[in-house]
Amino acid sequence: MPEALSAPLVVEFPFTRSLGPVQSAFLTGLRERTVLGVRTADGRVLVPPVEYDPVTAEETGDLVRVAPTGTVTTWAWNHAPRRGQPLATPFAWVLVRLDGADTALLHALDAPGPDAVRTGMRVRVRWAAEPTGAITDIACFEPHDGPPAPGPEPFTGTFDAPVTGIVTPARLDYTHAPGRAQTAHLTALAERRIVGERCPSCRKVYVPPRGACPTCGVATGDPVEVGPRGTVTTFCVVNIKAANLDIEVPYVYAHIALDGADLALHGRIGGIPYDEVRMGLRVEPVWRDGVRHPDHYRPTGEPDAGYDTYRELL
Repeated sequence: MPEALSAPLVVEFPFTRSLGPVQSAFLTGLRERTVLGVRTADGRVLVPPVEYDPVTAEETGDLVRVAPTGTVTTWAWNHAPRRGQPLATPFAWVLVRLDGADTALLHALDAPGPDAVRTGMRVRVRWAAEPTGAITDIACFEPHDGPPAPGPEPFTGTFDAPVTGIVTPARLDYTHAPGRAQTAHLTALAERRIVGERCPSCRKVYVPPRGACPTCGVATGDPVEVGPRGTVTTFCVVNIKAANLDIEVPYVYAHIALDGADLALHGRIGGIPYDEVRMGLRVEPVWRDGVRHPDHYRPTGEPDAGYDTYRELL
């Protein structure tokens, strides 16, 4: 049995969103080193501001300016900061109720250690050196000995060039261990073979193997080499170019039922114009040196497969 594999894996997606008038004012205010909240119908001040009262669902009212100082309401120590977090050295995640606000804002507190942090401590905003109109314009909070500031002030001003949209990066780093069945599958791919496993009960062959039959709920273990040729069952045309992917659009991504398999896998179709790809097209893998998996699948030149041969694999 091959040694179990593991590898670092990154899932990353930059999410672009537009801002409504309330969030736009809040982030534009941060760019100008001003913290804004919003007042609800019953007089509470929400920071960060929202368009609707989370308690009553009523539309919120006027913007108000709150102080850049506040009080820690609760905290947790982060002893090992991760990539992209506010500080590179250990810090505390804190909820801070800014002076003049009735809700707390989540951010980082720069402190020498957990013994220096406590609920009720006074803190103030440390502004970023080059504000851009994002929550990161608050670089972090830092300890502060001053008394509470007066209550919120009405905000009636305007900002030049308001922030109307933001890009929020979402990233997950982890180590993936594929397990026994997929390790055998990946090891075979390195030899340019495609291997699945057969269910001892229903006799279906799963590629890639899952280690267990999803229908019967029993372990699979009988390796079966399939393909390498197969049939396109369904497909889609991709018209949006992905970052860091050197493939010209449009291109086709398809589900491919390899000969001898009872589960379609997915792969890119190449060697044919995108508008000539069709259900039933017979294809074969194209490998590149130094790459474990097929780079893409291309037409074999065989006649198209009949619908009845793959209809159960759609």
